[in-house]
Amino acid sequence: MRYIAFDVETPNRYNNRMSAIGVTVIDDGKITDEYYYLVNPETSFDYFNINLTGISEETVAQSPTFPEVWRELEPIMSSGMPVAHNAVFDLTVLKHCLKAYDIEWKPYTRYLCTVKIGRALLPDMSRKLNALCDYYGITLNHHHAGSDSRACAEILLRYQQSGADLSKFIRTYSFREKKNEK
Repeated sequence: MRYIAFDVETPNRYNNRMSAIGVTVIDDGKITDEYYYLVNPETSFDYFNINLTGISEETVAQSPTFPEVWRELEPIMSSGMPVAHNAVFDLTVLKHCLKAYDIEWKPYTRYLCTVKIGRALLPDMSRKLNALCDYYGITLNHHHAGSDSRACAEILLRYQQSGADLSKFIRTYSFREKKNEK
Protein backbone atom coordinates (compact mmCIF):
# COMPACT_ATOMS: atom_id res chain seq x y z
CA MET A 1 0.00 0.00 0.00
CA ARG A 2 1.15 3.54 -0.76
CA TYR A 3 0.50 6.19 1.88
CA ILE A 4 0.97 9.94 1.53
CA ALA A 5 1.64 11.44 4.97
CA PHE A 6 1.21 15.20 4.92
CA ASP A 7 1.16 18.18 7.24
CA VAL A 8 0.30 21.83 6.71
CA GLU A 9 1.16 24.99 8.60
CA THR A 10 -1.25 27.91 8.50
CA PRO A 11 -0.61 31.66 8.55
CA ASN A 12 -3.49 32.66 10.82
CA ARG A 13 -6.37 31.56 13.03
CA TYR A 14 -8.74 31.09 10.09
CA ASN A 15 -6.97 27.89 8.98
CA ASN A 16 -8.14 28.42 5.41
CA ARG A 17 -4.74 28.84 3.74
CA MET A 18 -1.36 27.19 4.17
CA SER A 19 2.06 28.74 4.62
CA ALA A 20 3.90 25.40 4.33
CA ILE A 21 3.22 21.80 3.38
CA GLY A 22 5.28 18.70 3.99
CA VAL A 23 4.65 15.38 2.25
CA THR A 24 6.27 12.03 3.03
CA VAL A 25 5.60 9.04 0.78
CA ILE A 26 5.48 5.49 2.15
CA ASP A 27 5.74 2.65 -0.39
CA ASP A 28 5.64 -0.97 0.72
CA GLY A 29 6.46 -0.14 4.33
CA LYS A 30 9.36 2.24 3.58
CA ILE A 31 9.68 6.01 3.31
CA THR A 32 10.65 6.64 -0.30
CA ASP A 33 10.20 10.38 -0.93
CA GLU A 34 9.87 13.62 0.99
CA TYR A 35 8.72 17.05 -0.17
CA TYR A 36 8.59 20.40 1.60
CA TYR A 37 7.26 23.68 0.27
CA LEU A 38 6.89 27.11 1.74
CA VAL A 39 3.69 28.57 0.31
CA ASN A 40 2.77 32.21 -0.14
CA PRO A 41 -0.80 32.15 1.25
CA GLU A 42 -1.59 35.62 -0.11
CA THR A 43 -3.19 36.55 3.19
CA SER A 44 -2.25 38.01 6.57
CA PHE A 45 -0.27 36.26 9.28
CA ASP A 46 -1.13 36.16 12.98
CA TYR A 47 1.59 36.63 15.58
CA PHE A 48 0.65 33.29 17.20
CA ASN A 49 1.20 31.36 13.95
CA ILE A 50 4.47 33.18 13.20
CA ASN A 51 5.70 32.38 16.70
CA LEU A 52 4.60 28.73 16.42
CA THR A 53 5.99 27.96 12.95
CA GLY A 54 8.67 30.57 12.39
CA ILE A 55 7.02 31.40 9.06
CA SER A 56 6.10 35.02 8.36
CA GLU A 57 4.99 37.12 5.39
CA GLU A 58 8.64 37.93 4.75
CA THR A 59 9.60 34.24 4.83
CA VAL A 60 7.14 33.34 2.05
CA ALA A 61 7.18 36.59 0.03
CA GLN A 62 9.08 34.93 -2.84
CA SER A 63 7.52 31.47 -2.39
CA PRO A 64 5.07 29.94 -4.85
CA THR A 65 1.34 30.29 -4.25
CA PHE A 66 -0.86 27.27 -3.54
CA PRO A 67 -1.84 26.69 -7.21
CA GLU A 68 1.85 26.56 -8.20
CA VAL A 69 2.68 24.10 -5.41
CA TRP A 70 -0.45 22.06 -6.10
CA ARG A 71 0.57 21.49 -9.73
CA GLU A 72 3.60 19.59 -8.41
CA LEU A 73 1.91 17.93 -5.42
CA GLU A 74 -1.40 16.84 -6.92
CA PRO A 75 0.02 13.77 -8.74
CA ILE A 76 1.77 12.74 -5.50
CA MET A 77 -1.28 13.35 -3.31
CA SER A 78 -3.41 11.38 -5.80
CA SER A 79 -1.01 8.42 -5.87
CA GLY A 80 -1.86 6.94 -2.46
CA MET A 81 -3.96 7.20 0.67
CA PRO A 82 -3.53 10.48 2.57
CA VAL A 83 -2.42 10.18 6.19
CA ALA A 84 -2.10 12.99 8.70
CA HIS A 85 -1.84 13.54 12.43
CA ASN A 86 -5.24 15.03 13.28
CA ALA A 87 -6.14 14.48 9.63
CA VAL A 88 -9.43 16.38 9.54
CA PHE A 89 -7.53 19.62 10.30
CA ASP A 90 -5.03 19.16 7.45
CA LEU A 91 -7.68 17.93 5.02
CA THR A 92 -9.92 20.90 5.85
CA VAL A 93 -7.08 23.37 5.23
CA LEU A 94 -6.43 21.62 1.91
CA LYS A 95 -10.14 21.79 1.07
CA HIS A 96 -10.23 25.54 1.79
CA CYS A 97 -7.14 26.15 -0.35
CA LEU A 98 -8.61 24.20 -3.26
CA LYS A 99 -11.84 26.16 -2.95
CA ALA A 100 -10.13 29.55 -2.59
CA TYR A 101 -8.31 29.02 -5.88
CA ASP A 102 -11.24 27.28 -7.60
CA ILE A 103 -9.23 24.07 -8.09
CA GLU A 104 -11.11 20.82 -8.66
CA TRP A 105 -9.49 17.71 -7.21
CA LYS A 106 -11.78 14.87 -6.25
CA PRO A 107 -15.12 14.77 -4.47
CA TYR A 108 -13.78 12.71 -1.56
CA THR A 109 -10.77 10.78 -0.33
CA ARG A 110 -10.26 7.82 1.94
CA TYR A 111 -7.67 8.63 4.61
CA LEU A 112 -6.01 7.58 7.85
CA CYS A 113 -5.51 9.66 10.98
CA THR A 114 -2.59 8.74 13.25
CA VAL A 115 -4.34 10.39 16.22
CA LYS A 116 -7.43 8.17 15.86
CA ILE A 117 -5.30 5.05 15.38
CA GLY A 118 -3.28 6.03 18.47
CA ARG A 119 -6.45 6.30 20.56
CA ALA A 120 -7.14 2.64 19.87
CA LEU A 121 -3.57 1.31 20.06
CA LEU A 122 -2.24 3.46 22.92
CA PRO A 123 -5.33 4.31 24.99
CA ASP A 124 -3.47 5.46 28.11
CA MET A 125 -1.04 7.76 26.33
CA SER A 126 -1.13 11.27 24.93
CA ARG A 127 -1.58 11.26 21.17
CA LYS A 128 0.14 14.60 20.68
CA LEU A 129 2.69 14.38 17.89
CA ASN A 130 5.63 15.25 20.14
CA ALA A 131 4.53 12.71 22.79
CA LEU A 132 4.27 9.92 20.21
CA CYS A 133 7.65 10.88 18.76
CA ASP A 134 9.18 10.72 22.25
CA TYR A 135 7.54 7.33 22.83
CA TYR A 136 8.81 5.88 19.54
CA GLY A 137 12.20 7.66 19.54
CA ILE A 138 11.40 9.68 16.41
CA THR A 139 13.28 12.93 15.76
CA LEU A 140 10.91 15.90 15.52
CA ASN A 141 11.26 19.59 14.71
CA HIS A 142 7.67 20.30 15.78
CA HIS A 143 5.53 22.67 13.66
CA HIS A 144 7.84 22.31 10.66
CA ALA A 145 5.59 20.73 8.02
CA GLY A 146 8.39 18.59 6.58
CA SER A 147 9.40 17.20 9.96
CA ASP A 148 5.78 16.74 11.07
CA SER A 149 4.86 14.81 7.90
CA ARG A 150 7.96 12.61 8.31
CA ALA A 151 7.04 11.97 11.97
CA CYS A 152 3.47 11.09 10.97
CA ALA A 153 4.82 8.61 8.40
CA GLU A 154 7.17 7.05 10.95
CA ILE A 155 4.35 6.74 13.51
CA LEU A 156 2.17 5.02 10.91
CA LEU A 157 5.02 2.59 10.18
CA ARG A 158 5.37 1.87 13.94
CA TYR A 159 1.64 1.16 14.10
CA GLN A 160 2.00 -1.27 11.18
CA GLN A 161 5.05 -2.92 12.75
CA SER A 162 3.04 -3.52 15.93
CA GLY A 163 0.55 -5.53 13.87
CA ALA A 164 -2.25 -2.97 13.70
CA ASP A 165 -4.91 -3.60 11.07
CA LEU A 166 -4.99 -0.15 9.49
CA SER A 167 -8.01 -1.03 7.35
CA LYS A 168 -10.19 -0.66 10.47
CA PHE A 169 -9.24 3.02 10.69
CA ILE A 170 -9.88 4.15 7.12
CA ARG A 171 -12.33 7.04 6.97
CA THR A 172 -13.77 9.14 4.15
CA TYR A 173 -13.39 12.91 3.86
CA SER A 174 -15.59 14.93 1.49
CA PHE A 175 -14.16 17.83 -0.49
CA ARG A 176 -17.65 18.86 -1.51
CA GLU A 177 -19.11 21.93 0.10
CA LYS A 178 -21.49 21.17 2.92
CA LYS A 179 -24.85 22.91 2.87
CA ASN A 180 -24.06 24.94 5.99
CA GLU A 181 -20.69 26.16 4.63
CA LYS A 182 -20.43 29.47 2.86
